[in-house]
Amino acid sequence: MRNIVRNTHKYLSFFISVQLFLWTASGIYFAFNKIELVRGEQYRLTESFLINFDEVKFSRSDVQQIKAIKRLDEIIFVLSASKGIEYLDAFGTPVNKLNKNEVFEIVRSSSTLEPIDLEEITESSKGSEFRGRDLPLYKVTSLNDKEKKINLYLNVFSGEITAVRSLQWRIWDLMWGFHIMDWQTRDKINNIFLKIFSILALISSISGILLFFKIEYKSR
Repeated sequence: MRNIVRNTHKYLSFFISVQLFLWTASGIYFAFNKIELVRGEQYRLTESFLINFDEVKFSRSDVQQIKAIKRLDEIIFVLSASKGIEYLDAFGTPVNKLNKNEVFEIVRSSSTLEPIDLEEITESSKGSEFRGRDLPLYKVTSLNDKEKKINLYLNVFSGEITAVRSLQWRIWDLMWGFHIMDWQTRDKINNIFLKIFSILALISSISGILLFFKIEYKSR
């Protein structure tokens, strides 16, 4: 029986050693990096504004949710309605997409970054930096005060910054993929590989504990 436990622990530990190393390494990285900094919160600037509802000249009955956003010098309204998401001005007219100059102005006023390039993204891709965000998006390549490139992803209608992506975030994302054993989408925490290796790691731990106490008991 002791040989079975010993061999089980020996070969299981060898088999899962690489993944155990990745779990440990990624866990250390998570522990030493604040998630707020990884998400780029330090680059965002917040601005409060007042809404004069007397200037709102439209009404709707099919709205599930409404949000007011300051877009440059105007207030626009984001409606979750029966037809989907709508972006309207104070008169209920759909707003146009922001142009390059407007986007750069929003970046400068809403962040501490300096925009240098603009790209519109209309198609999603597996494991992308902007996964989980509604398309289309503007990808704005920007520079921080250390001249390092930071990618901002903005809503093309409202100008909201939906994601901030830096090298620190990419390393975190890679480590997260290692941690949950989902190397493509890095979103599925209930994948079959994670389940199998978690069970094997548990068996390895239990067998190691049994070996420890058996050896201790025998030595006495």
